[in-house]
Amino acid sequence: MYLTQGLHRAVQQRPGALATVCGERTRTHAESVDRIARLAGALRSLGVADGDRAAIVALNSDRYHEYLAATLWAGGVLVPVNSRWTVPEIADSLAEVGAQVLAVDDVFAPIVPALRQALPGLRSVVSIGDGPTPEGALAVEDLVSVSEPVDDVRRGGDDLAGVFYTGGTTGRAKGVMLSHRNLLTAIMGGAAVAEPRLESTYLHAAPMFHLADFAMWVTEVVAGGTHVTIPAFDPLAVLAAVQEHRVTDLLLVPTMLQLVVDHPRIDDFDLTSVRQVLYGASPMSDALLGRVMKTLPNARFMQAYGMTELAPSATILTAADHEDPRHRRSVGRAAYHTEVRVVGPDDAELPRGAVGEIVVRGGNVMLGYWNRPEATAAALRGGWMHTGDAGWMDDEGYVYLTDRLKDMIITGGENVYSVEVESTLAQHPAVATCAVIGVPDETWGERVHAVVVPVPGATPTLAELHDFCVERIAGFKIPKSVELVEALPLSAAGKVLKRELRKPYWEGHERAVH
Repeated sequence: MYLTQGLHRAVQQRPGALATVCGERTRTHAESVDRIARLAGALRSLGVADGDRAAIVALNSDRYHEYLAATLWAGGVLVPVNSRWTVPEIADSLAEVGAQVLAVDDVFAPIVPALRQALPGLRSVVSIGDGPTPEGALAVEDLVSVSEPVDDVRRGGDDLAGVFYTGGTTGRAKGVMLSHRNLLTAIMGGAAVAEPRLESTYLHAAPMFHLADFAMWVTEVVAGGTHVTIPAFDPLAVLAAVQEHRVTDLLLVPTMLQLVVDHPRIDDFDLTSVRQVLYGASPMSDALLGRVMKTLPNARFMQAYGMTELAPSATILTAADHEDPRHRRSVGRAAYHTEVRVVGPDDAELPRGAVGEIVVRGGNVMLGYWNRPEATAAALRGGWMHTGDAGWMDDEGYVYLTDRLKDMIITGGENVYSVEVESTLAQHPAVATCAVIGVPDETWGERVHAVVVPVPGATPTLAELHDFCVERIAGFKIPKSVELVEALPLSAAGKVLKRELRKPYWEGHERAVH
């Protein structure tokens, strides 16, 4: 099993069918794979040998697709960078994995000098934008035009395919190592339920660096479908792309779906081509689900629950499950490629209905964290991935989330570890101590909320804290609300009782997390 396998099938079976659409630019499978083989040759000439890391920080595009595929074709390891990170966050992750080649588009070209200064081991920068090539960088079109196509290296199986960064409980992101087998196992398990079609047309509206969208990229590569890209999520751009390109498949978090179906121009567009909608990160309310179903009358809906470490899915709430109100509040049942349990502190399985930690086993479970053997051993103890999520399972195997054991907030589909935000806020001269929690938010599912104990005489405002954080952490991690308190509730051991802080916000909700 190797991730480029589908590219060969597509050229063999549907060479003239559409592979990519990016604005006015379209390419067939034959054209796209020829460019991928040539770009792979260029990457090899730049020193990308088997297992070497090639990173990318860019908005969605057809060239993003080509760079992903070419890196794998050349035998390299992908490192898709979170485009919402700050320069120090990007540099830290690339230094850790020893990335030697980096692709950037026009939006991120200005940060190249700072990254070069921070990363002396970075050998080459490839410009995949349409604008001027940054000084010292190589234009992707020049590389494709002068390079001869090379044979696919066909690394696969348990070989490392990519390092995908997720938040870290110690305030530093962790690189999740996923093999070809990990990713394809998860995709095949999902495909057994989703029934991917040769004529599928998928819209990359979610960021391509995110593993959820990357998994859909793999799905389309496997199925030989069409990749339509818009640079970033925008509800009007989604509506226009669906109509113009007859998009059949979408992946959007509920926040995005709400913005799409509530757009004032929704009735101006023909959305009848959509056949399948996959969502995750938070549940969809019955009211929103009803509006979405009315807007997309030919679509069936599936919810996936998982995490980056699971490549990324563990459970699936199928289209049929959505029709049963009993199951709609669950995150579904174990996917065909996984085994799921709810366990107690001793890792013994609990009786049905008892709340414990959700653990997962299967061929999709990560190889481990990059250069973090202790964190890897803790997460994978006993052969099970410990998700850090609390929940329970009913008699039919449906899993229900109740809380989060690890200190994480999911806002708009992005993971935010509160320790990282707290360590940043604690550097502000007006903050004596603080705690960061997730609270319900109609737009984002959860929002980052800071509870701050100020130094005597100080009254820091949300605006002040925002301005302080903006150059230190990514924008989605910055608190969207703040409250000042005299003291934080503490346990007998002196630990902040975050559950007490969260309780007034989550009363009346079925879950204490989204």
